[in-house]
Amino acid sequence: MLPSYVLLDLETTGATPLRDRITEIALVRFDHGIETARWQTLVNPGTPIPPFIQNLTGITDAMVQDAPTFEEVAPLLLDYLEGSVLAAHNARFDHGFLKSEFKRIGVSLRQKVICTVKLSRKLYPQHISHGLDAIINRHGLTCSARHRAMGDVEMLIGFLQAANAELGPEYVQATAESLMRGPSLPPSLEHTLLDELPEGPGVYLFYGENELPLYIGKSVNIRSRVLSHFSSDHSSTKEMRITQEIKRVEWRETAGDFSALLLESRLIKEMQPIYNRRLRNERQLCSWRIAEAADTRPQVELVRESEIEAEMVGQLFGTFRSKRQAVEVLRQIAETHGLCEKMLGLENGKGACFGHQLRRCKGVCAGKEALEIHYLRLQQALAAHRLKTWPYAGRIAIREYDAASDQTQIHVFEHWCHLVTASDEATLYESIEPGRPLAFDLDTYKLLLKELNRNKLEIIRL
Repeated sequence: MLPSYVLLDLETTGATPLRDRITEIALVRFDHGIETARWQTLVNPGTPIPPFIQNLTGITDAMVQDAPTFEEVAPLLLDYLEGSVLAAHNARFDHGFLKSEFKRIGVSLRQKVICTVKLSRKLYPQHISHGLDAIINRHGLTCSARHRAMGDVEMLIGFLQAANAELGPEYVQATAESLMRGPSLPPSLEHTLLDELPEGPGVYLFYGENELPLYIGKSVNIRSRVLSHFSSDHSSTKEMRITQEIKRVEWRETAGDFSALLLESRLIKEMQPIYNRRLRNERQLCSWRIAEAADTRPQVELVRESEIEAEMVGQLFGTFRSKRQAVEVLRQIAETHGLCEKMLGLENGKGACFGHQLRRCKGVCAGKEALEIHYLRLQQALAAHRLKTWPYAGRIAIREYDAASDQTQIHVFEHWCHLVTASDEATLYESIEPGRPLAFDLDTYKLLLKELNRNKLEIIRL
């Protein structure tokens, strides 16, 4: 597959590298296609193994009681990995655990990694599933020790042997090398810095010569997204300019995609990066509000963002980037529903409106339609554009948790407005400033509305 690679698998006490520990390591090293080393060991995790994990792997507390600790096996493990590429199925899991374990003993693991899940997707794009069980079934492999480290490593060996036989070793090697091909980094960026990029969700910031960011982005995998900016085939002139001007990279990890979206939106509005034009322009928001009485002229008024109070959101119709866009949409609605442009404030002058002469207006401006009827038809015409009324009696909090980083974030909202973010419930109430004014933001409204419709995160009613 590659000149030198180590197929590795771990068994652990759970799924969170920052909290759980390794219980078993197995690896087989290949150099120039020949197996040169094979090693496996149980590891004393220093913590009880949960019953579910014991049932899954067959590894019990008694089995690891006299096993070496990770610190004791670490030097030998580093020797096996030296000068080789670490290959694992769902490499983010195994690599993440190894980095955490090495970090606990003061060692920074810098290892080239290839994921055999991604390799399987590249080699067999016609298949949907690329988990180890799916690969075992697809290639007719026989596993005598599933969910034990060496048993799973042997299944990876079987997968590569099957792929070589079916597709040819040259094609498998070329595909693996394409996955290993890294981006072309600007000389101003330290490679060691980019080695520290996390593989979880969050926000990243690109800086140029000064303290104002060039660009702010978010991703469910910060490392993958940041490195994609430096691919040789830039998708736009903007991408090319960013890579030419960038001098340093910062990032902020979050508990999930929703938290990253909220943070990205807030930071862009606060810091105004030059290459984030779309979100920078959100503050031009305006919307239509229907008058409280039918005899009010005009029967609608344009409300700008600075005038929007959080409690009135359910009385607004449409979200527009400019007055011009708002007026164009209202004209289209008037034409479609036979509404009077004079009653909507879109036309001045005395007498009947121009639309009435063209038989597009039903004549409220000429006394042929009652004001109340026109008012009701206006409400019906705008109903599809109404912003959602806040569906709760008061404040709510949304909790998001990331198992890989063991990070929790709790976001508090009231009337679609984001009030505060806390890391746990103990500090949640302390973080809320009493009497803080609610500031409506279109991005937050859309993000929260989408999240409430998905109903996947935990909601806490405050």
